[in-house]
Amino acid sequence: MKDLTTNYLGLTLKNPIVAGSCGLTGSAAKIVELAGAGVGAVVVKSLFEEQIEAELQQNLDDYQTDYPDAYDYVKQYTKDSAVTDYLEMIREVKKQIDIPVIASLNCVTAEEWTTYAGKFEKAGADALEINISLLPSDPKKECDQYEQVYFDVLNKVNKVVSIPIALKMSSYSSSLASLISRLHWTGKVRGFVLFNRYYQPDINIEKMEMTSAGVFSHPAEISLPLRWIALLSGLIESDFAASTGVHDGAGAVKMLLAGARAVQVVSTLYENGVEQVEKILADLEAWMERHSLTTIHEFRGRLAYRFEDDQSAFERIQFMKHYSGIS
Repeated sequence: MKDLTTNYLGLTLKNPIVAGSCGLTGSAAKIVELAGAGVGAVVVKSLFEEQIEAELQQNLDDYQTDYPDAYDYVKQYTKDSAVTDYLEMIREVKKQIDIPVIASLNCVTAEEWTTYAGKFEKAGADALEINISLLPSDPKKECDQYEQVYFDVLNKVNKVVSIPIALKMSSYSSSLASLISRLHWTGKVRGFVLFNRYYQPDINIEKMEMTSAGVFSHPAEISLPLRWIALLSGLIESDFAASTGVHDGAGAVKMLLAGARAVQVVSTLYENGVEQVEKILADLEAWMERHSLTTIHEFRGRLAYRFEDDQSAFERIQFMKHYSGIS
């Protein structure tokens, strides 16, 4: 048996395969099933900022009173009830499984919802993953205005939680390496999940309307997070988790070699069932056996770029090697 133990967000995982936030982690029964399949940790399906606001608006549209205090009470109760089921699910899951349970919040602002983050810790969550989905599509906003949201959210959430925080973030930035470095140096984030995956648009040319290009990721999409984890894991002393494009054992090995401490899987679980976890782990162990490796520590980060290297020169060399052979 190989030792697949890894440390992520200060938590000891029996292996680096993490079930990412999705519908499969949206109920206690499904999470227990994933734990039984062998994942090292699970990220509970995200609670969205918009969920709280939408429920609030729906419940208050028809509510009228001459007493402001009554209105405030209903407003507060509505927000609390939006997370009640989520909190109960975390409590129930923690009683049934012995792997880390990571709560998840998906947001685009640093508004009042941040005060609710502390409730997930009290419910028993071992860590918190904050998914900030920023698509810089407004031409009237500068890049730093978008990026400031990361700092604002982390500042507010850190006031109400003490459990480790992972930031699942966008790849969009004028200087991604600098941004992640600055976020790391705030001391308010323990790890980074690269990257969140956006809705993929397409166009139906017969109906002339926007459609979805598909919900699930493809193995080819591994390239983007692979590049940035390889670039940053050797430069920034933070925990990196890979997200998007990992569908099999080979993909997991690649991410670990690049420096990831954990590898999130979602699409492959939908397409192949939860039993895919066992196959990924078996393939990982088989690869380690072929290379005479006994622990994750022996090879994790072996291909990460080092501080003493010139990253731009390294990228240029790889580019030349690849394209010089194409005639």
